[in-house]
Amino acid sequence: MNMLIYLIPIALFLGALGLAGFLWSLRSGQYDDLDGAAWRVLEEDEDPGAQRPPAG
Repeated sequence: MNMLIYLIPIALFLGALGLAGFLWSLRSGQYDDLDGAAWRVLEEDEDPGAQRPPAG
C-alpha cells in the first residue's frame, strides 16, 4: 500500500509527458500530410530535382 504513494505520481508524470509529446507533435505539423508519405514510398526517384505534384 505504501508503494502507491510513489507509483501514482510516477504514473501521472508519465501520462503528462505523453500528453505533452502528443501536443508537441500536433503543433509541429507531424499529422498535416498523412497521405503524402505513403505515396512518396511508392514513387521512383528517377529525377530527384523534379517537382512533385502537391499532395491533397
